[in-house]
Amino acid sequence: MIFKNKKEREDMIWEELPILPIKGTVLFPETIIPILVGKEGSLELVKQATSGDGIIGICALKNQDAEPIEEEDIYRFGTRAKIVKTVQLPDGNMNVILRGLSRIQAIEFVEKSPFFRARILEAAETETQDEEINAMEENLKNQAIQAIKLIPTIPDEISVMISSIDRPGYLADLIASNLNVSVAEKQEILEAVSIKERLKKVTVLVHQKIEILELGNKIQSQVKGEIDKTQREYYLREQLKAIQKELGEKDDKTAESEELQERLEKKKMPDEVRKVAEKELDRLSKIPPQAAEYIVSRTYLDWILDLPWEEGTDDNLDISAAAKVLEEDHYDLEKVKKRILEYLAVRKLKDDMKGPILCFVGPPGVGKTSLGKSIARAMGRKFVRMSLGGIRDEAEIRGHRRTYVGALPGRIIQGMKKCQSNNPIFMLDEIDKLGMDFRGDPSSALLEVLDPEQNFSFSDHYLEVPFDLSKVMFIATANILEPIPPALKDRMEVLELPGYTEEEKIQIANKFLIPKQIEEHGLESSQIDIKKDALQEIITSYTREAGVRNVEREVASICRGVAREVVEGRTEPAVLKKGDVQKYLGPIKFFSEIAERTTEPGVAIGLAWTPVGGDIIFVEAAKMKGKNNLTLTGKLGDVMKESAQAALGFIRSNASELGIEEEIFDNLDIHIHVPAGAIPKDGPSAGVTLLTAVTSLLTGIQVNPKIAMTGEITLRGTVMPVGGIKEKVLAALRAGIKETILPEKNKKDLEDIPDVVKKQMTFHWVSTMTEVLQLSLGITKKPRKPQKRGGVRNQTQAQM
Repeated sequence: MIFKNKKEREDMIWEELPILPIKGTVLFPETIIPILVGKEGSLELVKQATSGDGIIGICALKNQDAEPIEEEDIYRFGTRAKIVKTVQLPDGNMNVILRGLSRIQAIEFVEKSPFFRARILEAAETETQDEEINAMEENLKNQAIQAIKLIPTIPDEISVMISSIDRPGYLADLIASNLNVSVAEKQEILEAVSIKERLKKVTVLVHQKIEILELGNKIQSQVKGEIDKTQREYYLREQLKAIQKELGEKDDKTAESEELQERLEKKKMPDEVRKVAEKELDRLSKIPPQAAEYIVSRTYLDWILDLPWEEGTDDNLDISAAAKVLEEDHYDLEKVKKRILEYLAVRKLKDDMKGPILCFVGPPGVGKTSLGKSIARAMGRKFVRMSLGGIRDEAEIRGHRRTYVGALPGRIIQGMKKCQSNNPIFMLDEIDKLGMDFRGDPSSALLEVLDPEQNFSFSDHYLEVPFDLSKVMFIATANILEPIPPALKDRMEVLELPGYTEEEKIQIANKFLIPKQIEEHGLESSQIDIKKDALQEIITSYTREAGVRNVEREVASICRGVAREVVEGRTEPAVLKKGDVQKYLGPIKFFSEIAERTTEPGVAIGLAWTPVGGDIIFVEAAKMKGKNNLTLTGKLGDVMKESAQAALGFIRSNASELGIEEEIFDNLDIHIHVPAGAIPKDGPSAGVTLLTAVTSLLTGIQVNPKIAMTGEITLRGTVMPVGGIKEKVLAALRAGIKETILPEKNKKDLEDIPDVVKKQMTFHWVSTMTEVLQLSLGITKKPRKPQKRGGVRNQTQAQM
């Protein structure tokens, strides 16, 4: 409602009503609707209204998802309504039946809590009934009756009721309230105070509804006609077959069968497979093309005829050429390169040698997957990669049986079809990430695939004929060996790819990563020059990994920065030295914590092995008054907790030799913590570190901050061998530690450590904890004092 001036607005007679916003519908005058009320404020509104005259205002919501509801979310035009009945539900909600009385307009909201209350004005109809309105009313009645006839579920009595209505405004409201249209369209009709405008809007909506209903009926008739047409075509097609037979012509099915027969004759395949294919082709010729079984049989024949049963590539047996390719693609990795060249040498001497089953194990980013591609290039074979991460269905390996709808062969056979060669390099990526559930165990299905004594006759559930996989060279990759089932692990030759040293990373970056990123970012080699000291800073201060994946990311970031400078007008080459790296990569990400964290007694540096390579850990010990309790934190596993208890047992049993008063344990609690606390840790190799940290705490002697250690301990103080020595040594070197304490029995693992690391690192080989404490704390174990023996027996011995 628009006021001419302020005085007219002030002179109006106002009425205040509680306003109940409703979702999904609009209440029209003289209509009845049920609503469900559940919000606390709305329930309070209904209770207060029913205790009085039951009159409230109903307004629809503009935004159906508004929560909480604000003034701007509510339409200002609504309906004065009477609460006819309320029903309290067991869940606390309330069913409310409303009857619309008249149109209202909310001029101003005066309250928002606990429910909305507004000043309202009546919105009365503006015209009286005339000939134009009568004509529009009659037209609307006819259209409404026409729409009702198109909906078979509505009874004819509704048409009679509509015909008997003699009030055009009520007629429009009644029809609008029953139309399946949006809230916005219904609200537009509610706001139409003019009867003519309201009749016009409702007529348009009814006309649209009639068009939709007529179109739906038309589509239904067409569908019925299509079914009749299909039956008619079937009879005609059968007549056509008979005519073609009389004339000696071939139909489409016959031509297709002849094409398949021709492909079968040209295809090289084992006799057993050929018999199955001929039998299936004969069966296909007897199935009508309209049958569902026809497509199943045809698809099966296509798979049989597309597989490379006897097609393969010739191996490049030039050892020197293969060695050159491997050197071009990868730096170091001598063990793997040696194994591939040995295989090629044997293949040159023995043509029918079965393909090896290799398993590359190492942390992420060391080049396991790319190494498989290099091997394929060196040998001149096709390359297929199959990711096993997250596979839990056995059918992914062996395929589905043809009885299932949409059945397909397994991914092994799919890979063979894709490469069109029976001797590719087949990479099974992330074999340690295989899972199992109710659909089977994929790792068990791989047992036949990865067994040279069985895979010459691999059976896929879809094909149901043996396929020879013995010429395939399978290469599996894994981060860790532990999750791989023992039976599967036994079938593979494991080649470990440990992390790279700093010098190796620099070589890899210079030879492979930097040229690759320069090319990918559209730069020229003359536009950017990353010096060795800058690369060292990237490796030590911005990455902390066994591989080179993050090094490549940081090099890519530098290339992006230089590319932007070139686009902005830089002409001189970007030469990056040590101090220039922060300009492109930001603040340093990793700092050496060793000097900072080992300033007090009770902290020792240990060496750990993780799935992503070696790492250093800090073992912290603290003491406090107590009653001889041991507290262990840092998410430690059972084995590591037992190592801590064994360490404390050794210290207590040798307290006097270590210079520790035995009485202090009765009034002392010891707390051992291994950061980071959110990462699970387990294994026996921290025993040496735990014992050193506690001994340092109790003696007050600071651990040598330049030394890191690993090893399992016994109660008698013997140091036992552990695994992952190479990874741990490389982790120590990355952290700037040049001395390590290692078990004596791990000397054999020294062969795996690169010579460049051996030159930089000092190794202390120990077999007892006495040696460890002497090296790390400078403690020399004092000899135990002989105890005097008393009693008759001792006197007898003395006399003897």
